[in-house]
Amino acid sequence: MSEFDLFEPERAEEPAQAEEDLSHAPLAARMRPRTIDEYVGQQHVLGPGKALRELIDKDEVGSIILWGPPGTGKTTLARIIAERTRSTFVLFSAVTEGVARVREIIRQAEARLRANRRRTILFCDEIHRFNKAQQDAFLPHVEAGTISLIGATTENPSFEVIGALLSRSRVFVLQPLTPADLETILRRAAADTERGLGGMQLQVDDDALALIAAEADGDARRALNALESAATLAGSGGRLTRDVARESLQLRFAHYDKSGEEHYNQISALHKSIRGSDPDGALYWLARMLEGGEDPLYIARRLIRMAIEDIGLADPQAMTLAIAARDTYHFLGSPEGDLALAEIAVYLATAPKSNRLYAAFGEASKAARETPAEPVPLHIRNAPTGLMKDLGYGADYNYAFDSKDHYIPQQYLPDSLRDRRFYQPSDFGFEKRIAERLAWWAELRNKQSE
Repeated sequence: MSEFDLFEPERAEEPAQAEEDLSHAPLAARMRPRTIDEYVGQQHVLGPGKALRELIDKDEVGSIILWGPPGTGKTTLARIIAERTRSTFVLFSAVTEGVARVREIIRQAEARLRANRRRTILFCDEIHRFNKAQQDAFLPHVEAGTISLIGATTENPSFEVIGALLSRSRVFVLQPLTPADLETILRRAAADTERGLGGMQLQVDDDALALIAAEADGDARRALNALESAATLAGSGGRLTRDVARESLQLRFAHYDKSGEEHYNQISALHKSIRGSDPDGALYWLARMLEGGEDPLYIARRLIRMAIEDIGLADPQAMTLAIAARDTYHFLGSPEGDLALAEIAVYLATAPKSNRLYAAFGEASKAARETPAEPVPLHIRNAPTGLMKDLGYGADYNYAFDSKDHYIPQQYLPDSLRDRRFYQPSDFGFEKRIAERLAWWAELRNKQSE
């Protein structure tokens, strides 16, 4: 039975333990673990005494969400759970199937329960591809116990799975496999004569396996595909060397989803590296995002925001230079323009930092929301008509340039906010000079009031 057969209605009745003909399947499919003891990695949830292992052993798994990057064993784990709990395993893809198929699966699950009390585990691969309305189709049947839902997602379920389903499911986070985990999987596949490459009688160098494990980015499927390709290059009875492994590895694409959680994780890492004055961290995360296919102009916009939020008036040139970097990239494009983004990332990381402007505007905005009806003081109102002048608009206004200091103390805030201070400059960079100027003006005010 192929995996595609599982999508057919009549195949949904197959028990979890049915054997599949994988003789012509890729190595990654042939080496799929069949028991929890064969499963490699994820000891933080499957180790002795850990939460998911306890639920499996007690047959109390219920509905769960498996969240993790590709190749970490989400589908395999769901199959193993179905096998251990003697449930019928039904594979469902949110990419290729819809709500009509869900209804069909539910009808079959209800019939199965009535006929022989066999439970059904519905494994929804890429559940995040279902919109919120489609996910609602699962809800009543999960609540009724007609099915146990195991959803697999590479995206943060907090964003992609409806709250009602989340509240009825436990979320388990699967981590990228370590290089040591991947080497274990690769050695097993190379030696296995039944399902793996053992029949090819290869000589496999340790450093070849180490290279593949390092290049696989924690993805077992990617590692096994690379091993199979390398074995084909080496040939039966051949030697699988590091050079052969390197030749078999195609250009590695960084794990990055421009609309998913990694998008937000990596821009956060870039922002915090700059805020933390770490130019090396800033360069690394900038390079990771560019290598992953992020829109450089999106990065440029965020760098401009960082110049305002985290540097502000400590270095007023930061915003100007950030805008210039954006314009430079727009003019040159990649790859030449990438260097402009690198330059401004380092400039921002090494610039003096101040969030006083950001905080001040936040306080001013809060005050504006709390006092929306406060009138503008009469002396700073505009008076374009005679009536307005008669009403006192603009009366007693002092023109700053009439003073030799170009400063005449007077009230500009509404009466309820009189003497309120929103902006308090720091002692860093240009803000130190601003602080000195504000102190001088305060001294002039004090002299006038004496």
